[in-house]
Amino acid sequence: MRQRGKISAEIDILVPFYDVDSIQVVWHGNYVKYLEQARCELLNQLGYNYDAMRDSGYVWPVTDVRLRYAAPARFGQAICVRAELVEWQNRLKINYLIMDKASGARLTRASTEQLAVCLSSGEMQWQSPPALLEAVQRKLQALEASQ
Repeated sequence: MRQRGKISAEIDILVPFYDVDSIQVVWHGNYVKYLEQARCELLNQLGYNYDAMRDSGYVWPVTDVRLRYAAPARFGQAICVRAELVEWQNRLKINYLIMDKASGARLTRASTEQLAVCLSSGEMQWQSPPALLEAVQRKLQALEASQ
């Protein structure tokens, strides 16, 4: 069973023509773009988006991407991309699910990992910086308060 995240975000995408190949199926490399869009929404909800990362003195390069295709997305199809934060202590690990918007059928599962790199030294960090940990803690507290 895949680990579920306590913090998640969803985006909807209507598959555009320029993302598909000659048989109107989404080209496999474009799924990474969809993951990025969902990841950006998740980070915005955390209050620790790419601008905030840079302002805190860190960049977060993607160090691993995994995709598992179950069914193709097609031109004009409405899809939903859910991003779930599953690890944040030492790295950012996000699990994704791409689904058909109408039926909820799974199209793709994926995950990404990112590690913090100090902007001033260029050194990879083996623990997440305080700014991320504080952002996650604030979001978790807000979620608990709303339940």
